[in-house]
Amino acid sequence: MVMEKYMIMAVPVAAVFLSVSGCGMREPDFDACGQVNATEVIVSAESSGRIISFPVDEGDRLQAGECAGQIDSVQTWLQKEELLRRKESAGVKLVDIECQTRAQYARLENLNAELKRSRDLLARDAGTRKQVDDLESEISILEGQIDAAEQNYRQNNESVRCEMATLDVQIAQAEDKLRKCRITAPVSGTVLEKYAEEGETVTSGRQLFKIADMDDIYVKAYFSSAQLAGLVVGDKVKVIPDDGTLDPEACEGTVTWISDEAEFTPKNIQTRDERADLVYAVKVSVRNDGRFRLGMYAYVII
Repeated sequence: MVMEKYMIMAVPVAAVFLSVSGCGMREPDFDACGQVNATEVIVSAESSGRIISFPVDEGDRLQAGECAGQIDSVQTWLQKEELLRRKESAGVKLVDIECQTRAQYARLENLNAELKRSRDLLARDAGTRKQVDDLESEISILEGQIDAAEQNYRQNNESVRCEMATLDVQIAQAEDKLRKCRITAPVSGTVLEKYAEEGETVTSGRQLFKIADMDDIYVKAYFSSAQLAGLVVGDKVKVIPDDGTLDPEACEGTVTWISDEAEFTPKNIQTRDERADLVYAVKVSVRNDGRFRLGMYAYVII
């Protein structure tokens, strides 16, 4: 009688153990199993200085390009202002060539008019050849003076423009440094980890926070060579998250990558055929509806 009692008690316990997985859900009939991953980006400081603002917390959602903090940029801003003033000062040196030579051109016009009258008088024997020659000589000298002055003015302006162009490059460098003092999110996503705090002094390259796009995640699963026979990039598959529920709902996934090389089955991954030693890694992208978490296991059904 005692033996029969213990046998009756053992049956339901075994049944429960076989029907429920380690995470509390019924293990589905799957083709492959993998872990949920996301494309993670570690954001580092692009300039050195004290962090004067860094209100981001782990779990915050940021949009691509959104400012997440600020590194002290006073010295860089002052440098830019100095360069702008120097550019303004250089611009004053530019010469208005037309304005500078207006009087000489007016005199040249008068001399040409007087030369025309002198030639007309000479043609009627009312003037002298010497008057015409003197005027022609004076006009030639004045034209040479105008050409030399214009050349000097052009050279001066070219030198000033080169100086201003150099200052423009330095101003652009200062503006780039100012932009790098802003801590921005390179992609839209969720802040996973934060490595620095407001008030800390950081150097360029210091890691500040990690961000990942949790809306578009992927499952890296492993298939045997036999399973890959009918699987190609772009195929639609079903993905079931091991979210702890008894009957999790499947999501649609898309095969985005298939490894070209076989590898030994990772110890923490299950396959449909446990006898398969060599498997191929496959990435399946899934649109996250909120049920997927990083590191969670998920099942893939072809």
